[in-house]
Amino acid sequence: MKLAIIIPAFNESQVLLKVLKSLPKEIENVSKIETFVVDDGSTDDTYHQALKANVKVIKHHLNRGVGAATKTGIELAKRKRIDVVVTFDADGQHYPKDIEKIIKPIISKEADLVIGSRFKKSQKIPLDRLYLNRLANVATLFLFGVFSTDSQSGLRAFSKKAFNLINFKSDRMEFSSEVLLEARRNNLKIVEVPTRAIYTDYSRTKGQKNSNAIPIFARYLVKLLR
Repeated sequence: MKLAIIIPAFNESQVLLKVLKSLPKEIENVSKIETFVVDDGSTDDTYHQALKANVKVIKHHLNRGVGAATKTGIELAKRKRIDVVVTFDADGQHYPKDIEKIIKPIISKEADLVIGSRFKKSQKIPLDRLYLNRLANVATLFLFGVFSTDSQSGLRAFSKKAFNLINFKSDRMEFSSEVLLEARRNNLKIVEVPTRAIYTDYSRTKGQKNSNAIPIFARYLVKLLR
């Protein structure tokens, strides 16, 4: 079974190489692990930092958004006949050992889409992040009829069936909720697995800004009314 780890990256040169070096080299029941970094129009040294890790790097010449970068990585996974795809944030917020946890339900055929949830186990979460994610969860439920304890998680695993069927159109942050909607539309089995969140001063500056909540909610609403 071949696994691809897709890492969308925008101006992450400070931490990207460290994140890439921390990724697992071997996982039980996985014959090959490939890492795809999608440099989404960075203006810093992100591209060259990724190259130092000897991984596949794809560059967008313009910043198109995390959704667009994820789609680029998934298209590459399809061409390379990957069996399982994991999305992983570039800012160091995810715990690399959780990759093995979130692919287990797919390997055992218990799930098509696995969400790594920061909120299924007790851990220290900054209050602003906690409330922002709860708002996003409520918006996702209200607008799309899909509930998740962590609808905005960047740590997800997709089976081959899932990443071939899911067709999200959003290029920016709202694609996270659209993934759940597409999974429901295609009758895919969704499982949530508790994962560890690593909040640093750096990752908090790179994460979703609280002030973006209203524009994201508005874009959700526009998509629903189309």
